[in-house]
Amino acid sequence: MKYLAPSILSANFLNLEKDIREAIEGGADFIHIDVMDGHFVPNLSLGFPIIKQIHKRFSIPLDVHLMISNAELYIEEYIEAGASFLTLHYEAVKHLHRYVEKIKQLGAKAGVSINPHTPIYNLEEILPYVDMILIMSVNPGFGGQRFIPTSVEKARKLKELIHQMELNPPPLIEMDGGINLENIDVLLNYVDIFVIGSSIFHTPNIYETTKKFKEKILRRV
Repeated sequence: MKYLAPSILSANFLNLEKDIREAIEGGADFIHIDVMDGHFVPNLSLGFPIIKQIHKRFSIPLDVHLMISNAELYIEEYIEAGASFLTLHYEAVKHLHRYVEKIKQLGAKAGVSINPHTPIYNLEEILPYVDMILIMSVNPGFGGQRFIPTSVEKARKLKELIHQMELNPPPLIEMDGGINLENIDVLLNYVDIFVIGSSIFHTPNIYETTKKFKEKILRRV
């Protein structure tokens, strides 16, 4: 299966409920929520109160990406707030296996994210324990950045590694950053979850654009 996860980092926060509803009606499978602390990445974004309200208003699974230092201290709070997927950064969490297991014990799906400079082989020991790997195809912190072309090969290598390890079930491969209707085609063989931000929410019709992305993804299921 292929999934579409619009990222509300690029949504209009004065019309957040409307933007989310249009993305859901257009075919979104998850809503991607970036949490930033201004320390691990150079930006600030959403916290518990907004996530709780989104979870209360919509039944769609929430894909929460923690781009924060000391993320392990807040795992329980984010799951209680409504995270269905909770993703920690390889570069930010020292005892990664311990906290991946904690996420799963608390009933959420556990993801691990890597920055553009982090090699795929660093994930080999954690792969058997995660539900998802998130490849950042831009440097994290801001929406609207240009896609890093080498991310395609990175996704291919990850898919190959998962296949070689014969993991069952295999972790999903997610990608976030700079994906648009022009470059998504080269990713369809390798990526399972597509995080799309400005290419959805910075368009005149969020519903129609989301629908176009979903149609592209479904053609390759």
